[in-house]
Amino acid sequence: STHIKQNVQRRPYHPPNMKLAVASLLVGSAAAWSSLNMKADGVNTRREAFGKVFVAGAAMAAPAAANAYFVPDLPYPFEALEPYIDTPTMKLHHDKHHATYVANINKAREGKDDVPILDLMADALEAGPGVRNSGGGHYNHALFWEEMAPPDKAKDTKPSSDLSAMIDKSFGSMEDMKSKFEAAAAPGATFGSGWVWVCVNQKGDELKIVSTPNQDNPLMKGVADEIMFPILGIDVWEHAYYLKYQNRRPEYVSNWWNVVNWDKINENFAYVVEKHAGVPVQG
Repeated sequence: STHIKQNVQRRPYHPPNMKLAVASLLVGSAAAWSSLNMKADGVNTRREAFGKVFVAGAAMAAPAAANAYFVPDLPYPFEALEPYIDTPTMKLHHDKHHATYVANINKAREGKDDVPILDLMADALEAGPGVRNSGGGHYNHALFWEEMAPPDKAKDTKPSSDLSAMIDKSFGSMEDMKSKFEAAAAPGATFGSGWVWVCVNQKGDELKIVSTPNQDNPLMKGVADEIMFPILGIDVWEHAYYLKYQNRRPEYVSNWWNVVNWDKINENFAYVVEKHAGVPVQG
């Protein structure tokens, strides 16, 4: 008996396979349930019993992923931004590109406490590529979808009196702001992939136009002279426009104003000025 105990002690410890453990629990529970509840229609009863236990087991497992980042639904159909942004681009952009950023930020944050994606932005450069690229990509796109509306709705929106006053103070006029924004979004100014933003400065008394490479944004320390708070931004990665506009990025940027939802931009502006913080996003 001593020899047996010594052998047992020498065996290396292997953590239990949680998938097998859960599966065994479900199967065993289903068998026990069915043995207690079988009726004349035994097949249906067993299926129902197993289904009930499977749902219960899934519910127990769900909290582990309940707070993972996710791709938020669009607030409009894929085709709603036609003719300015085409349906195939919207489907690929939302369902594939944004989904990839979400999958990668979830992977990068595996095993860490769940926090709103906004909370990761300030230290994203220090945190490394997983947070900077994928976390930035998730935040930027989640903000981007909300900024837009179908053109028939967008045309009925306009900047609030407070935002209009800030635009005039910062740029001279709305047309001057648009002109400066489009110049910053031109291929010669923002080379390759990136974003162009209208931001509120730290003091909350001026608007700035900032361009950032890749999936950086002005909420990240080290991207600009100071952290700033985007209220409006456009994606100038080729995946955002190439199917329709090919190499005509300036045309895409100019047409994009037709789907800007100023009601949402007004909300963003009011929030930032009051809170001196970035706009929270879904997902």
